[in-house]
Amino acid sequence: MSAGGGTGGELAALAAQEERLVFDAFGHDDAWRLGSLLVELARERGAAVTVEIRRGAQQLFHFALEGTSADNDAWLARKCAVVERYAESSFRVGARFRAKGSTFEESSRLDPDRYAAHGGAFPIRLRGTGVVGAVAVSGLPQAEDHALVVEALERFLTG
Repeated sequence: MSAGGGTGGELAALAAQEERLVFDAFGHDDAWRLGSLLVELARERGAAVTVEIRRGAQQLFHFALEGTSADNDAWLARKCAVVERYAESSFRVGARFRAKGSTFEESSRLDPDRYAAHGGAFPIRLRGTGVVGAVAVSGLPQAEDHALVVEALERFLTG
């Protein structure tokens, strides 16, 4: 996935990811296992990221690898706010605005200090229920943040 224009093909691929990466249930232990998997993947790549998993207003997992800062925490909050508002990945929301020839910041009419449609936050969607939370990464370029979360979800859900 590019961080560029947000083509129709890219939007379809992002939608397909969200349709495929759905949970039957998601609890505290799942958050621990998924968060730990993300930390492990980041360490294997030498990636300085912060990982967060939220269910509703509750933070279930948070870990900051060496080389990150409080700025990453602020990005996580803003990306997760986009998932909560749109019930879609933050990358998909940003791509949709780019596909229309604009940006989220220019056209959403939302406070950019509270919302960031940059890649890295992905909805935790329960089959038959809908979006109940978000899993997010901050520290890499947005397409890489998104790809890391998707890879972890794919491994978690098929493992």
